[in-house]
Amino acid sequence: MGTPGLILFGHGARDARWAEPFERLRERVAQQRPDAHVRLAFLDLMTPNLPDAVAELASAGCTDVTIIPVFFGQGGHVRRDLPAIVAQCQAAHPGVAIRSATAVGEDDDVLDALAAYCLRMLGRA
Repeated sequence: MGTPGLILFGHGARDARWAEPFERLRERVAQQRPDAHVRLAFLDLMTPNLPDAVAELASAGCTDVTIIPVFFGQGGHVRRDLPAIVAQCQAAHPGVAIRSATAVGEDDDVLDALAAYCLRMLGRA
């Protein structure tokens, strides 16, 4: 069995600083799962894109790749664009099992963490 691969998939932005929290998230996940290859990928405006990130993981020997859409909700990019890109990646790498989770903002634990943050900020300048 190959090394597991995990791709944190975000939208992308023109300003490179936008990706800084994604990189911090990638580092935290990688520290907690040193046995996994953890990468970032972006839909638009930043690199690598998802097909390039999947290709990199496949080249590194990953036979199982999980994509985590780091989106607040299941909008058009997650519902339409992501499945099409995943199908393209699967066709290009038939020996790799590629799965996509739901958007992180759809998870109750993530919403609880966001609610806790909002409450901590209540009344702060």
